[in-house]
Amino acid sequence: MSSQLSIQGVSRVFTSPKGQKTQALMPVDFEVRENDFVTILGPSGCGKSTLLRIVAGLDQPTTGQVLLDGAPVQGPGADRGMVFQSYTLFPWLTIEQNIRFGLRERGMPEHAQKERADYFIAKVGLRGFEQHFPKQLSGGMQQRTAIARALANDPKILLLDEPFGALDNQTRVLMQELLLGIWESAQKTVLFVTHDIDEAIFMANRVAVFSARPGRIKTELAVNFPHPRHYTIKTSPEFMALKAQLTEEIRAEAMAADAH
Repeated sequence: MSSQLSIQGVSRVFTSPKGQKTQALMPVDFEVRENDFVTILGPSGCGKSTLLRIVAGLDQPTTGQVLLDGAPVQGPGADRGMVFQSYTLFPWLTIEQNIRFGLRERGMPEHAQKERADYFIAKVGLRGFEQHFPKQLSGGMQQRTAIARALANDPKILLLDEPFGALDNQTRVLMQELLLGIWESAQKTVLFVTHDIDEAIFMANRVAVFSARPGRIKTELAVNFPHPRHYTIKTSPEFMALKAQLTEEIRAEAMAADAH
């Protein structure tokens, strides 16, 4: 199951307890097509995560609306799977129980829960760790569990907020390849927030570059490298040319933010 996302004039203004207003997002208009893998790239504090939280239904826009297959997003729902940067597993549940949690809440029969959890445990390389608790696993393995949990619910769209940001570089590269491999086989619609330029290019078929705060989409770039992708593509002249272009875009925004 995958779907189309339409972000229409979405903006966000935060108001402090003292009544001070901060514009986090300028109006954003953006389409994520069915089976797209789109990365949102931008400097820290530019509103990338705010937009993702609005799409997830965890925050409400000040103006505009988000449509998923034509229906307005009005709150969290099983049609959107969210993976955060921090490890958001239930510490009192085993890996298998964490992955089955959403399925159990939906009332799926026990045998079907087990079968689906087993499939994704194998898919993310956690066979043999089913009965471990999160604290017994590395950060990378915890994020594999979080991705498996999100995918097991078969959401229409997968939302990822810098999911590999806390990992060491080697683990991060392995997780990028893992997620990309799952996307290539499952063809989910994916919206992925990152501030890492290499990651943004390697993962996506389209990169949306955010301006400095208040955030808006200033540039979109297509990434036309074929699939399946191997990490060695990161040293190709074509990859390096895209990286140079995006580096200049982000550098300009970082300098603009400092000027303010």
